[in-house]
Amino acid sequence: MLHSTDPKILFLQEEDVIKAGALDMRMTLDAVEETYRMFGRGELLNPPKTHMEMPIGCNGDWASFFNTMPCYLGKDINIGGVKWAAEAKNNSNIPGIPYGIDITILSDPETVLPFCILDGTLITAMRTSAVAGVFAKYTAPKGCDSALLVGAGVIGRTMIMAICEALPGIKKIYLSDLDISKAEALKKEYEGVYDAEIIPVTDAKSASKETKLIVTETTSGKTFIDESWLKPGDTMINMGSYEADKGTVKSSDVIIVDYWDQVITSPTKAVSLLYKDGEITEDDVYNLSDVVLGKWQGRTDDSQIVNCSSLGLGALDIMIGYKVFLKAKEMGIGTEVKLWNKPLWE
Repeated sequence: MLHSTDPKILFLQEEDVIKAGALDMRMTLDAVEETYRMFGRGELLNPPKTHMEMPIGCNGDWASFFNTMPCYLGKDINIGGVKWAAEAKNNSNIPGIPYGIDITILSDPETVLPFCILDGTLITAMRTSAVAGVFAKYTAPKGCDSALLVGAGVIGRTMIMAICEALPGIKKIYLSDLDISKAEALKKEYEGVYDAEIIPVTDAKSASKETKLIVTETTSGKTFIDESWLKPGDTMINMGSYEADKGTVKSSDVIIVDYWDQVITSPTKAVSLLYKDGEITEDDVYNLSDVVLGKWQGRTDDSQIVNCSSLGLGALDIMIGYKVFLKAKEMGIGTEVKLWNKPLWE
């Protein structure tokens, strides 16, 4: 790292982040996979996120929330950082404000000086789908040439990118949303960008019968997937807070999560509920870091069903944010600010 005593901070607004490559899905996929390799090798620190819901006493029926996601990336990267992630349901009704708004801070672990503050909203959207892309790369059935994506919001947009980049053999994407016009808009947006044909559908469950790769990326506040969605040999990847019920996950032959210690803190994910009810243990589950390091060898039988679940890893945002910072420095973009001219107390 820089190991500087200079209190200058490079501020990167969203437009700078875009110029510095935040919308490069190939870069994002590679960064996500490398982060999980580092995690599996014990080369980073990533405590589970803290989660605060408002208003006080909402008991899960939140209007907004804040997550704090700190991490340290070791080895040659050697930086610390934190992502301040937030969502507000009412933002969907306010023009010009995203549903989720994220800020990332990168710091030098030697002097602990922050050296970059950047908009993390787009990075979140890109890396969330990239996690699903890495799941799909290692767990999609052999010869998989189609996928069902459930949800055509912001993550639906980046999920098209991630699945097409991670699985270049995909020829058809069934895209479902409660508002079919959103799926139709994304079909138009990505026409000709990838080889895959995007097919908007209204009935996700029926479309699940047409493919062996199902990816859900919704903001649903309740489960809507049960065992009847699954066929022998399917891969199901659930990125939302609810989506698949306990029976769907428990009936799967292989269960993979992005980060066990964090997933089990969720009050809603099926994997967490199964664990809290004593129906599965950590020994029944693979971490994604195990998968990318080859500790899971893949299906032992083509009929095995694989279920993947994610709750997000702050180290991904810091890894990608650092790559964006380096590119921004190379390009000479961003705005410099200072913590102080001279600290009052030392």
